Order: sequence, then structure tokens, then C-alpha cells
Amino acid sequence: MQKENTHQLKSIINALMLNYHECEHSIKYDYAYQLNRSAIINVIDKLRQLLFPGYFGKKNISSDFLEYHTGELLEEVIFDLTKEVERALRHRKDAAGLREEDFSHNADGVVLEFLSRLSDVRRLLASDVDATFDGDPAANSKDEVISSYPGIYAIMVNRLANVLYLLDVPLIPRIMTEYAHNITGIDIHPGATIGHHFFIDHGTGIVIGETTIIGTNVKVYQGVTLGALSTRDGQALKSVKRHPTIEDNVTIYSGASILGGATVIGKGTVIGSNAFVTKSVPAGTRVSMRNPELRFTSKQECGDCQDISCTELMQEVFWDYQI
Repeated sequence: MQKENTHQLKSIINALMLNYHECEHSIKYDYAYQLNRSAIINVIDKLRQLLFPGYFGKKNISSDFLEYHTGELLEEVIFDLTKEVERALRHRKDAAGLREEDFSHNADGVVLEFLSRLSDVRRLLASDVDATFDGDPAANSKDEVISSYPGIYAIMVNRLANVLYLLDVPLIPRIMTEYAHNITGIDIHPGATIGHHFFIDHGTGIVIGETTIIGTNVKVYQGVTLGALSTRDGQALKSVKRHPTIEDNVTIYSGASILGGATVIGKGTVIGSNAFVTKSVPAGTRVSMRNPELRFTSKQECGDCQDISCTELMQEVFWDYQI
């Protein structure tokens, strides 16, 4: 029995080695340069503590020790993030022409520049918290918004990742936002440009593409897609604006899809639930689906129908809409 197991194991190894040879693009031999996803997630947690002191991590922070606590966290972030940025920079297209010491020097500069923008990120997040609290009657306090709202978490991670994205750091921004996507169900590409006072209500199923531009005071509900009309040309579209522009004071209700790089949703527009928009909408417009026609049929009127889906009251919904 032992020989049979050994023989079978050898066959499995041989099959995998053959597959490795056929699909070498999915193998990384330079393991020392691979990013540590767990370390990046740990950095997100520490940055969250810096952005919202006292809410996460160490509690009961007194004003006397806030400066010390901030310095301690920053040192930890610098230590962990610099190593990951140095590894990430090796994945840039211009990496082949750099010397070994260049990666370390460049990583130091990137991390310091990133951290210098934390105050700006915090101001934006404060406006997002205000917009969320003011816009949601179910919110009991801003403490509740900061501590528990998935929209705030997703926006926080996106705003941090966007800074690294603009600093041309590969891999890390997408790892960060995909982690937030996994946690919250909200998928925001780190390249998306988002103005202040951004409010995500509920949030599950929201998708916001890389070249999306969102203005100020925008409210987005669950299931909204701000996407591309088509991605069939793949990498050829990399530098093309594929996703819509949402101007200031726009509300987009659940299930709406707004697609296309040339699509501009004008200021103060309201996009109703389940709308499918692929062309620009003037400012101050209300876009809605035509009310569905509901037909109710009683069980008696069904006759002797044996369909197990019949209930005492059967509802048929006929969608007839106009954008």
C-alpha cells in the first residue's frame, strides 16, 4: 500500500511539474520580492488607528499621550510599509534599469510622501462621516458611523489606496481595495477619483471602476455599478477613460447602472433604482423607471392550476420602463 501511495504521489508531482512548465507565467521564483499580503492588511489596521484615534486598537488614549501614540504608530507603519513598497517597486515597468540601492531609496521617499498626505485623507474622511450621519436617519451617532458602517471602511481604504496609486506604486493599492471589497462587498478601484462628502448607504454590491470621477456630496446606494460599456479590447483600453463622471450633489439609488467613459451625470441629478444609463444626463434631471404594472390573480381565478408556485395570491410583475 505504501508503494502504491508513493507511486501515485510521484505521478501527481510529475503532472504538476509539466503544468508548471506549460504555465510559467503563474510562477514566481523570486520569493524574496513577493509582497506580504498579511503585512499590508496589518498596515491598513494601523493607518485606521491613525485616522480615527481611540476608536480602534488601543483604547482610552489621553490627550497627554496622543502625540506619543501617533509617533509610535507611524514608526510601525513606516517599518512595515517601506518593506512592502520596496518589493512593489520591483514590479514597475522601469524596474529593470534601477540599481539595488535605488529601490530602497525610492521606497523611503514614497512612504514619507504617502504619510505626509494622511492629514488630507483624514479631512476627506471627516466629511464622509458627516455626509453619512446627516444622510442616514438610522444613524444614531457619528461614533456608530465610524465604528460600524461598511461604507466608511471601504471609502477609508480607497482614499488611502488612491494616494499610493497616484504615487505609481504597483500592486499594493489593489491589494488594499480588494481586501476592503472582501470585507464589505464594496468594490472601488483605487484609481477612482472621489470628492469630499461621499456617502455610501448600505453598500453591498457597489462597483466603481478605475476611471470613474465622482464629485462632491454624492450619495450612492447598494448595488450601483459605475462601470465600462465594454472591455472586449482588454489591455488596449488601459489608458482610456472607460467609466462615467458623476458631478456634484448626485444621488444614485439601488441597482442603477451607469456605464461609459463619455457618460456624464449632471449636477443635482437623481438616478432612480434599476435605471440603466449609457448616455449623459443634464443637470437637475430625475431619471427613473416607469412604474411596473402589477397584476394580481386570486387562487380561484387560476382554476385547477396545479403549479406548485401558486399561492393564495399570485403576483405577476411586468416591467415596462423608459429612461
